[in-house]
Amino acid sequence: MLTDPPKDSTVAVTETRLAHEVHRVATALLAEAAVQPAVPLGALAQLRDFLVVNLRHHHETEDEDLWPRIVAAAPATADALGALSEEHERLDAALDRLAAVAVRDSRPDNGAGEDVAAGRTGADEGEGDAGGEVRAALHDAAVAVRDTVHAHLAHEEPILFPALRDHVTPAEWTDFSQRVIATTPPVAGHLMVGFLDEVGTPAEVELVLAGLPEPVRPLLPAMRRQAVDDLRILRGTGS
Repeated sequence: MLTDPPKDSTVAVTETRLAHEVHRVATALLAEAAVQPAVPLGALAQLRDFLVVNLRHHHETEDEDLWPRIVAAAPATADALGALSEEHERLDAALDRLAAVAVRDSRPDNGAGEDVAAGRTGADEGEGDAGGEVRAALHDAAVAVRDTVHAHLAHEEPILFPALRDHVTPAEWTDFSQRVIATTPPVAGHLMVGFLDEVGTPAEVELVLAGLPEPVRPLLPAMRRQAVDDLRILRGTGS
């Protein structure tokens, strides 16, 4: 269930809340889609890779950049933020397990690697017992990540949202946000756009996407179309 925005949301709170909702929705989708035979392994691999790199990057930027900014302004927050970093370590272990599942489609590429990776080749016909084992392993690992993420965010948000509102200036948030965008790994970025469109209002999504580098902005319509197609495949409603 999506969380209600705080009545006194700042840009920092709004952008963070949307990122968290993406993490909730995306982790739940992978856990659900993993055991659906109609969802191609390539589509699952793409979502899995997106989640692993983005969740790692998100919590690493918090630990290494955002937390020190907050503690510098409000030293009393150090213990609570330190406890959240310990939860990040547990999340890392779950992500390691998820990343280790050999879910990539092993069929010959034949020049169509992007289609295979994105799951546009249809269901993996004849994947047999091995495919079923892969899906079971992926499901188990994805459930662990989903449950860890959802529990962590339930702990984090009551601490982080007030800290962002009270102790991070708009200039500091802009600097932090730009650093995050500049260092985000380029893995299935269109899925981030698609998930943002699902969890945020148009105004909120535009607020988040306004920080994208100028050369990327003309690509947004195509990214949105690709995201719609890929998310339909993952939900078993498209081909």
